[in-house]
Amino acid sequence: MTSTDSRRRPLRSLPPTEAIEIGYALSLAPRLKLLLTFFRSDPAVKPIDEWQLKLSLLDFLRSTLSLTVPDEDLVLRKRPDLHKRKRDEPVASGTLCIRDFDFIKHKRRGDDDVDTDEVLEKKFLDWRASFLDRLSGIELNLEGVKFGMTVEVPPSDDYEAMKRLWEDYYASQLLDGRSYSKGVARRPDTIIVQGVPSRWFAEPRVSSKPSMLNTHTIFSVLGKIRNLYIAGGDDTVENAEAIAGNVVPGLQCKVWVQFENYDEFSNAMRALCGRSMQKQGSRLKVDYEVTWDKDIFFRNAPQKPTRGQERIQESSKNVRTEAPSYESKVLQSDHDGARMRRFRD
Repeated sequence: MTSTDSRRRPLRSLPPTEAIEIGYALSLAPRLKLLLTFFRSDPAVKPIDEWQLKLSLLDFLRSTLSLTVPDEDLVLRKRPDLHKRKRDEPVASGTLCIRDFDFIKHKRRGDDDVDTDEVLEKKFLDWRASFLDRLSGIELNLEGVKFGMTVEVPPSDDYEAMKRLWEDYYASQLLDGRSYSKGVARRPDTIIVQGVPSRWFAEPRVSSKPSMLNTHTIFSVLGKIRNLYIAGGDDTVENAEAIAGNVVPGLQCKVWVQFENYDEFSNAMRALCGRSMQKQGSRLKVDYEVTWDKDIFFRNAPQKPTRGQERIQESSKNVRTEAPSYESKVLQSDHDGARMRRFRD
């Protein structure tokens, strides 16, 4: 099944092994990201060799779990001040990304039945549980020094885990009397995506800065948008620090996307969790961070236009992008989607 086919199907029905085309030669490719933590299993104080540790783990994955992982998809870093750490404290950490899931779609000989999306999702979840069980608690021996390893799936790679987090958060707000609706727990509607290259959202051959129009078009594939804000690119240092957090100015951007309702938000979050962003013709795989907005960002979103930001006005007949000298990064859509307008002070 092609990625183009997946765009025509409801996002909520797509299995985690399916890629999603989102326009401008961009796609969301499936992946499983694991957080690894290493501990010493014996009292040895020999310095840790990151390269040997990586080779040992790659060999274990290949020989024991029959899983071949490219070198670039396993990143390990030793912790600082190892000589000051206690035995039960971690000495290294890293990430492991699994991107090839053809073995889940593989058919047995003589089996001509096509797996449904529900069957593929169950196969993936069953494999993930088994894989984590076999990987957790393994012990690696590096020239006589033993290291234990723990494994964790981050919420950004597990939609159900992410959903439980926001449900628990808003349920606790309701119990504490901080709900915004009397007696009803609030539900999120805004997604935050961070760590994507600004140039991928830019106008080709025009600028390397993220374009509001392109960004809106891309995320509209995931659901009906109410508001959109981009930080990064030409934003001032103060604005990037205050609003975007860990954003590399000019290289990466951070995007807030408010959807029309909870269902649109939920479907978009399901699509973004457990996937990486890729661009046709590029070998780069961007493992962005995705989460939900718990701070009601658009209630206090910056509204003053800053240099290098983009303003869009859409009518029923055309879309007009004004000169990029003084433009606003906040985009607001009417409920019927027929018109977008700029926030005003």
